[in-house]
Amino acid sequence: MHPTNPAAAAASQPDFSCDVLVVGGGPAGATLATLLARKGCDVHVLEKEHHPRFHIGESLLPANVALFDQLGVRAEVEKMGMAKWGVEFVSPHHEHQSFVEFADALDKSQPYAWQVRRSELDQLLFRTAGQAGARTLEGHRAREVQFDADGALVQVEREDGSRASWRCRYLVDATGRDTLLANKFKTKQKHPEHNSSALFGHFTGARRLEGKLEGNITIFWFDHGWFWFIPLADGTTSIGAVVWPYYLKSRSKPLPEFFRDTIAMCPPLADRLRDAQLVGEQVHATGNYSYLGTHCVGERYAMLGDAYAFVDPVFSSGVYLAMSSAFAALPLVEATLQRGPAAAAKERAAFDRFTRKGPKEFSWFIYRVTNPTMRGFFMDPRNPLRMKEAVLTVLAGDVHGRTPFRVPLTFFKGLYYLSSFAHPVRTWNAWRRRRQNIRELDAAVS
Repeated sequence: MHPTNPAAAAASQPDFSCDVLVVGGGPAGATLATLLARKGCDVHVLEKEHHPRFHIGESLLPANVALFDQLGVRAEVEKMGMAKWGVEFVSPHHEHQSFVEFADALDKSQPYAWQVRRSELDQLLFRTAGQAGARTLEGHRAREVQFDADGALVQVEREDGSRASWRCRYLVDATGRDTLLANKFKTKQKHPEHNSSALFGHFTGARRLEGKLEGNITIFWFDHGWFWFIPLADGTTSIGAVVWPYYLKSRSKPLPEFFRDTIAMCPPLADRLRDAQLVGEQVHATGNYSYLGTHCVGERYAMLGDAYAFVDPVFSSGVYLAMSSAFAALPLVEATLQRGPAAAAKERAAFDRFTRKGPKEFSWFIYRVTNPTMRGFFMDPRNPLRMKEAVLTVLAGDVHGRTPFRVPLTFFKGLYYLSSFAHPVRTWNAWRRRRQNIRELDAAVS
């Protein structure tokens, strides 16, 4: 799947060499680097920026907790984070609010997670990799990659404009949405069922839920998509609008003003932000960010987390999928470096199955989160045949463990389809509206 140029690679004398080169110092790259370094592997990590650096995606899942335990950083995450026990749903078509708690999932041992500033979490994980023995370098951006039978040669640009090269036996792409290898191989595809855009900022003075519920994430639906409301421990609140790209393209005023106008379209959210202030008048926007790679692994490389795929953030799966893919990559890298071709091939197949499963499980819900049938289920959750417990198991991120959620989840999906068929006009209108939104995006892109 990748072009090789052995002659060129051999002619280039690298400035540095290592067993494993990890490109990207976020949760995925830092986690794998820590695991490898603790096993005595010579691993280098290249991060294009300097920690702490801004990153969105502040809401974690209960399935993250076990991973933090294994890394030995749970206490530090607990200290920096705000406890998140569940989710609040607010719909413009319902007079009540709906609350679900992770403690009601099938596995009762994962009752909470945290809301964190990603700048703090990512810095913690990056520093942990360095403390474990990985060589961690900031201000280094990978520019070119050449593969041969022995590994890869990577050309790197430093922040001062100078260049250096790394020879490695194994390359890990943890570059997130930069998708280093997917761009090289031209395997990155626009996700056919998402096509979302987002704008987001941080506020002080937002009115939160009270008591134990204060740290819960809130999902607000509105006409053009949905909002997230994520309380952080320092008193600020992350607010984001995930919208159809045509809406973002309609902007004709400065982004902060456009963001306020968008918030005003959701009266329950606007009420909670009535006395709030936008921090630094800073609003970020990103367009059509969902994508999927055709493959995630090769003989001498692996793509972790967002370097392979990114789906809609509605269920906060990003950090978990990144870190879990790092844990899954550990036996793959070890087999490639130590156990021979047959073992490596077996581990590649296992890693491929693992990496594809997570986005697939979440995507079924993400496709339908704005559908009135699914919205009704979240606003009036019930638990026949343990269906609610199964859904919460997925939303908690427990998709790779041994929790037996498959049968009740199948019942839930069957009930969803039956309910959709029972309301054909509503279902047809929702499907047509979604297809129209996607077609408008395609037209704008073309």
